[in-house]
Amino acid sequence: MPSIRLFSNFQRQRYFFLLVKEKNTPSKINMLSPPPQKQLRLDSFFSNKCEKSASPERKSSPVAVGNASDCRLEDLLLNPCWKRRLGSEFSKAYFKDLENRLNEIWQKPQSVVFPPKHLIFNAFNLTPLKSVKAVILGQDPYHNYGQAHGLSFSVPRGVTPPPSLKNIFKELADDIPSFKIPSHGCLTAWAKQGVLLLNASLTVECHKANSHAAFGWQDFTDFAIKTVSDHCFGVVFLLWGAFAHKKERLVDSKKHTIIKTAHPSPLSQGRFFGCRCFSKTNEALKEYGKDAIDWTID
Repeated sequence: MPSIRLFSNFQRQRYFFLLVKEKNTPSKINMLSPPPQKQLRLDSFFSNKCEKSASPERKSSPVAVGNASDCRLEDLLLNPCWKRRLGSEFSKAYFKDLENRLNEIWQKPQSVVFPPKHLIFNAFNLTPLKSVKAVILGQDPYHNYGQAHGLSFSVPRGVTPPPSLKNIFKELADDIPSFKIPSHGCLTAWAKQGVLLLNASLTVECHKANSHAAFGWQDFTDFAIKTVSDHCFGVVFLLWGAFAHKKERLVDSKKHTIIKTAHPSPLSQGRFFGCRCFSKTNEALKEYGKDAIDWTID
């Protein structure tokens, strides 16, 4: 039989005493743990730290974000047909660069750009693509205060017509018997009849002619001229001066009429006078079965 070890009363009492002591004594781990309230505070501290470090609003991004005041040029083109035909240009690299350069200039208080933003695409907004009968191409907007309003050679009412526009009126008076030289130089009436008054560059810095010529505008307006050539029929292109003559390559002469003359500037007015380009335009339009343009300005 297995031996049975008998405990004395003293041994049994000591054994139970040790069991009770061990049960009531905290372990090393428990002794190192902070009190419950302190633990909650620590948990809250580290939890907030983790949430802040993971929050997307506080994470730094290596990608530059556009200023909230930046202007999207695409939003200024309002005519839906033009927007559909020219829309592909807005996403191209050259146009994004153009837009960024203009926004940088606009954010400088001392910089002045003409025309005002809302008039940059005035030529397109006033003359729908399907209505284009003639195109008069200028080089860039007037660069003095109050002159440019988004139409080539035109100035708002109340502004004295510049020398080139005065010469245009002189030629008109000689070419069209019913034409009377107006007291103002606003050509909006022509634009509403289908004359696309387009500058090759659509913006310019104050008092700095051709200052935006290298910005990329000419890529955009060349595409616009090509769009007229491709999607319209029987349009008369009036190309005044050597600069405008270079745009002849963009026009299909088999389906359109091109009239090339000297520029109406005082520097070349002698060769511009007598060109009779306005009556020739109406003659060509009649051959295409279109209504003549009323060059009269009220």
